[in-house]
Amino acid sequence: ERITQTVEITKHVVDIEEKGVKLRLTIVDTPGFGDAVNNTECWKPVADYIDQQFEQYFRDESGLNRKNIQDNRVHCCIYFISPFGHGLRPLDVEFMRALHQRVNLVPVLAKADTLTPAEVERMKNKIREEIDRYGIRIYQFPECDSDEDEEFKLQDQALK
Repeated sequence: ERITQTVEITKHVVDIEEKGVKLRLTIVDTPGFGDAVNNTECWKPVADYIDQQFEQYFRDESGLNRKNIQDNRVHCCIYFISPFGHGLRPLDVEFMRALHQRVNLVPVLAKADTLTPAEVERMKNKIREEIDRYGIRIYQFPECDSDEDEEFKLQDQALK
């Protein structure tokens, strides 16, 4: 039998507390994304989910009782790119093009530890090239404060 599309939205909620600051982190997972035989518009449920969360937040903000509003908007999408292949797949391009105007998009080379450092660098450069070629806007990390020490600035630059 052919596998039908299996993009389901799965939410995992984690409460984090650090230095007295409490944060509720919601991780939205899409198991099975891109695994179907026909992946035509398989990104649509993800885009619809993001839009629904923004609409719900807007409705809550527009209401009279705004004290206990829960912010369930999607603030960041970490998009894992397969390390096996020669850059971005058409599915990767379509997904990122559909979502880059909706959410902060952070592409990540998945399973990078299976590649040599030279292969990782080559793959990253190829992916950056394709992201530029297709006009995909990805999240740009902000500049660190000027009063940070040199070691932190170097670490920040290396991460970028």
